[in-house]
Amino acid sequence: MSARTPHQKAWWLVLPVVLLVAFNAVIPLMAVVNYSVQETFGNNQFFFEGVRWFEEVMKSSRFREALQRQLLFTCLILLIEVPLGVAIALAMPRRGIGLSICLVLMAMPLLIPYNVVGAMWNILALPDIGLMGRSLNALGFDFNYTRQPLAAWITLLAMDVWHWTSLVVLLTYAGLSAIPDAYYQAARIDGASRWAVFRHIQLPKLKHVLLIAVLLRFMDSFMIYTEAVVLTGGGPGNATTLLSIDLVKIALGQFDLGPAAAMSLIYFLIILLLSWLFYTVMTRDEER
Repeated sequence: MSARTPHQKAWWLVLPVVLLVAFNAVIPLMAVVNYSVQETFGNNQFFFEGVRWFEEVMKSSRFREALQRQLLFTCLILLIEVPLGVAIALAMPRRGIGLSICLVLMAMPLLIPYNVVGAMWNILALPDIGLMGRSLNALGFDFNYTRQPLAAWITLLAMDVWHWTSLVVLLTYAGLSAIPDAYYQAARIDGASRWAVFRHIQLPKLKHVLLIAVLLRFMDSFMIYTEAVVLTGGGPGNATTLLSIDLVKIALGQFDLGPAAAMSLIYFLIILLLSWLFYTVMTRDEER
């Protein structure tokens, strides 16, 4: 009996997506690579520079400081949002009108555009007229995120936690809903505590969901730009100038296209490397 010829027509359905990705990602990336090895003085004249811009970026203290701030921000976001999202998902009801209300409330922050989120928190945290800023000052706290680096960081973190913890909650709740009731029935028969149920049933079953949540939140927080630039603009001073904000300042503010292109490629490679490390570490036990 002859082997059946595989059906290849399905590839034609994927072709439009491949072309769209190529147009929106590969072609602009090639333009960035082109700028990263050249210098221009206007009049559409370019001069080959090799890896000079990459060397300057890697040796720049400005780049290292922005990268440190970006890594600190991302680590704090993951340490806050992932445990908080899991805790909220565990506390949500499993059925009834309460569940519907909770799901709607969780989805609402995700529907708000990034620039609107930044503008909302900008107004909310103003020390003179903002509800949060004025309330904190009325309680005796000296809070002014436009002048105090610590206050600016607290406001930036609070904004991101409010905006994106919902994503972790929804992913975790979907994972919890997929756990069969037989596991919980067996735990009740054995007299397992709530912590034992979480440790030995829920957490192992949530492993893949949490992997997705961590990767998504890592990539999103590492590439944050719109909310941060609307809220603080990178200030006060350079206190909240994250890597993405510094990149835009170099590209559009100073119009140094060569260094900006080299920095963006290094930025891209850092995200790929860290995402790969996250995935490798979190899936290492399964490979064993």
